[in-house]
Amino acid sequence: MSLAFVHAHDCSEPHSDAVWGVAWTSADTALSVSADGSVKQWSAASGQPHPPNAPFPPAHTLGLVSLSVAPDARCAIYNSVEGLTALWDLTTGDVAAKFESYVRTTDDAEPSWSVSIHPSGQTYASSGGSGRVSIRSARPADFGTRISTLSSGRHKFGLYCSHSPDGRKIAMSSETGQIFVFDIESAALVATYSSHAMPVRSLAWSPDSSLLLSASDDKRLVLHDVRTSPGGTVASFTGHASWVLSADIAPDGRLALSGSADKTIKVWDIAARAPLATVQDTGEVWAVSWRPKPPASAAGAGANAFVSAGEDGVVRWWRGAGAGAAAV
Repeated sequence: MSLAFVHAHDCSEPHSDAVWGVAWTSADTALSVSADGSVKQWSAASGQPHPPNAPFPPAHTLGLVSLSVAPDARCAIYNSVEGLTALWDLTTGDVAAKFESYVRTTDDAEPSWSVSIHPSGQTYASSGGSGRVSIRSARPADFGTRISTLSSGRHKFGLYCSHSPDGRKIAMSSETGQIFVFDIESAALVATYSSHAMPVRSLAWSPDSSLLLSASDDKRLVLHDVRTSPGGTVASFTGHASWVLSADIAPDGRLALSGSADKTIKVWDIAARAPLATVQDTGEVWAVSWRPKPPASAAGAGANAFVSAGEDGVVRWWRGAGAGAAAV
């Protein structure tokens, strides 16, 4: 089996520096954050700014390194390189709250690097240099207030953190290649994976929260079954010629997506453990995101599409070229 994906369109106003995060939302828009300090929202159908003629939040003085969007697309959280976390209300377009995680209010305070909003939209998780995950309030009134701390027991930089879709677990990857999975309710470390020996820069959960895909500088992606005992590696995906920088799993759980420093995007058949398509991009691909299940209003549109972004600052949409694939 093979698939072909073709370029649909680009964003109309590229970022002036690399894009380090992108997310296709359930409202059929896409958000992007960049090293130029800006965060933008686009219409997935046209690549034009969304809403039309509405201003984006003011650009930050330093680069934005992490982005997380609530499943209902009502809000998003993004984080800067020095640890300024912002809550963007997507219904009004306003920045509803900010949290300066780099301000040392307690002895164990640390700047955030990666952020992930809980599916409920009420809390978010952050990781940084200590190897811990902090659970914080995502409510505007007390945004950033720490609720609990999950400890990996290892003082390793937390490059990426991500909530499971069911909201029960959170995974954190480290600069040394280890991956830690926590149960949020009990605050327990339930699994540690040593599947990589180099930094893991991206994680992606399957829609049923049973599988976790990791992307690493070792040029591999590894699939883990979090239902099994610790160390539950299911498969390894090889084929990239350089660092794998980003990953995502499709809403039906059948396909995976990866972006690499080798300037390609690969689509993988999870069951067959095999690549289905390779898309050539113009630079390092730092972010990829599948289209969620399309809204009911998008008659005839399929979920067989994704968005990518990276080194050149351009957000790009791609669609399946096979029979029955609808235009983005």
